[in-house]
Amino acid sequence: MTAFDTLISVRELTQHLNDPRWRIFDCRHDLANPAFGRAAYAEGHIPGAIFLSLDDDLSGPKTGTNGRHPLPDPARFATLLGEVGVGNDTQVIAYDDAGGMFAARLWWMLRWLGHHKVALLDGGCQAWSASQPLSREVPAPPPAVFRHVLEPLAVDLAYVRQHLDRAAMVLVDARSPDRYRGENETLDPIAGHIPGALNRFFRDNLGPDGRFKRAGELRGEFESLLGERDPATVVHHCGSGVTACHNQLAMELAGLGGSRVYAGSWSEWCADASRPMKTGSEP
Repeated sequence: MTAFDTLISVRELTQHLNDPRWRIFDCRHDLANPAFGRAAYAEGHIPGAIFLSLDDDLSGPKTGTNGRHPLPDPARFATLLGEVGVGNDTQVIAYDDAGGMFAARLWWMLRWLGHHKVALLDGGCQAWSASQPLSREVPAPPPAVFRHVLEPLAVDLAYVRQHLDRAAMVLVDARSPDRYRGENETLDPIAGHIPGALNRFFRDNLGPDGRFKRAGELRGEFESLLGERDPATVVHHCGSGVTACHNQLAMELAGLGGSRVYAGSWSEWCADASRPMKTGSEP
């Protein structure tokens, strides 16, 4: 069986819709309205899909200093995956209605736990709805056993602090250019960016149709951003470790592997005003 590890099309997904070895997850969310995802799922979702909440399932407890979407305990998340029917041989598909903005978090977290048979539905819910029906049925798959082996895909705050201004780390900020510059900040108490960070807005990974750009185009854009820097030194971040995963997926599609994610991101970094911060368009 062919494994999907980056993207899958609507056509390809329809061919496996009733495959018991596959699990589909609805990751829809709205940062300004946390109740949106569950409500949207209840109104209609891809047949067989199970809802996972960014706040409740794909994040751990907040302390006030560890960011808006800290990573959950990996063992606890592995247990959750087993409870919703994901085993180590399961093909996982994630989707949302925001160009992969939230579904990419699940994609990255599964890879973090050592599971590479996971892909985003390219074009998301909109692409599906254009030709396929939605369902209101809530599936109840049999539980499975998911054994995780963490991969070194995440870095913590201490790592970022220790490697500022070093060639061994290139920070890439996935937020919109205005938030990177320190303008129009509505989610975090302090505006700006981590000094030295380059800006690559995650939505630039998508074409006008909401699907990911072709691999060659993505590769050219990231190489232009990074210059001579080694892709394996890239550490992605954003506001809270969500859209950072979108940029890592884009780099994987482009054949530029080895990058990692700082999940605490700006919301964790700016929780301590003594850490260096910068505004404006320069890194």
